[in-house]
Amino acid sequence: MNVNVASMTLPAYESTGAAWNGIPADVGGEAVRRSRTWAWLVVPAAAGILLGIAWWLLAPGGANLLTRDPALGDPSTPLTRLPRDLVLAALLLLAGCFTAVLLDSSRPEQGRALRTFLAAAGGLAGSAAAWQVGLLAAGWWGPTGAVPAGEDGFTLRSAVVLIVWPFTVALLAFLYNLFSLLGRGTRTGDQAH
Repeated sequence: MNVNVASMTLPAYESTGAAWNGIPADVGGEAVRRSRTWAWLVVPAAAGILLGIAWWLLAPGGANLLTRDPALGDPSTPLTRLPRDLVLAALLLLAGCFTAVLLDSSRPEQGRALRTFLAAAGGLAGSAAAWQVGLLAAGWWGPTGAVPAGEDGFTLRSAVVLIVWPFTVALLAFLYNLFSLLGRGTRTGDQAH
């Protein structure tokens, strides 16, 4: 069998339109793209469950695995309030940075603004889920003694901590886009594309 390599053509999907990583664009791809877009809301909200358990495990007044100081093991101790809030804030900050990096590394197609909005909303839902799951974990696995009057036990004292995750996502997405635009603006005309 004699094959003329010079007359061979590219497959139809490569010669007729854009293909990402050699994968042809198909008609049903729009539904897949929509489900991936909504994942920016659902995945951070679900990740809040794991963060809530991690908050209870690490924070003073919870399982206290971070300090292991017996004086900080009691959730009604006033010394545990600030460190407990800071542990949750640090976990939410880390989750916000991770979400923003994933958002920046996603395909730069249309809809980035929607994905950023959904990621920030998912971060807010994940923050609320982490808070509630942490409280639930404290109720299940925490000490069963009575909480003294005027004390709340294992809880979040400052609700501002809950906006750390969505604020981090929004701020880092803004900075990534700003640096991207500034980087394109300093190139000459033929290099900017």
